[in-house]
Amino acid sequence: MADLQAQERHDAHRGFPPTGRSRVVDGLRAYRLIAWMWIRSTMAYRASFAMTVFGNFAGTALDFVAILLMFSRVDELGGYSLGEVAFLYGLSSAAFGLTDLALGSVDRLGQRVRDGTLDTLLVRPAPVLAQVAADRFALRRLGRITQGLLVLGYALVVVDISWTPLKVLMMPVMVVSGAAIFASVFVAGAAFQFVAQDASQVQNSFTYGGTTLLQYPPTVFAKDLVRGVTFVVPLAFVNWVPALYVLDLPYPLDLPEWVAFLPPLVAVVCCALSGVAWRAGLRSYRSTGS
Repeated sequence: MADLQAQERHDAHRGFPPTGRSRVVDGLRAYRLIAWMWIRSTMAYRASFAMTVFGNFAGTALDFVAILLMFSRVDELGGYSLGEVAFLYGLSSAAFGLTDLALGSVDRLGQRVRDGTLDTLLVRPAPVLAQVAADRFALRRLGRITQGLLVLGYALVVVDISWTPLKVLMMPVMVVSGAAIFASVFVAGAAFQFVAQDASQVQNSFTYGGTTLLQYPPTVFAKDLVRGVTFVVPLAFVNWVPALYVLDLPYPLDLPEWVAFLPPLVAVVCCALSGVAWRAGLRSYRSTGS
């Protein structure tokens, strides 16, 4: 290990590009330092922090209130009970909340490209993606995660699930894999902003819009839309596909049962593709010239 680190330092001194492992380590270190700086700044005003977390919690809770209002008039939504919809909602919100906490700032990349402030990140000795993601790290987004986990806990209490060891294992896997899939969409959307520059709303339609879509049963949407979020932008693997296996409910597209175990693989592929898109976008970047 020491020899490897010494070799990396020697290569860096001679101008050779860092290895993949070194870039990851440097990125995580830079992310941690920048995020901690913003956390310390936030915690300097603890009353304000508490109010913003509560505001974030209450604001996101309104989505579930809308679902509760629907169920005050109907017993089922697309063939799903309130508990089953809450299960989908909780998984989607928790997974998205983790990603929004970690990478929610990347949707401002287009603004940095337009005003030229991205140039200041390029000259710093830290990966650009880590700097963009950690910039203005908003700890208040814990409210969304908390709200999603509370709804998920409610669903686990009211829904009669035939638990097996495999289903129990799938619960944390679904949340982590779902967060990674959302992360890939965030990064790919940021890469697109290198070209479009003013495309944050396009990115938000897949991120914030995607999590809202997944909070409802797939049976209430047209099959063409379900196919799109299954085979094109695979958001369905965040919760629809694996969750319906846990709930013992059929998937609208009649997919084989083993597809429910693919979210980790889908997450890895999506993250790899978004990484390629990010590097291509960063290479294509040209300064504003000002």
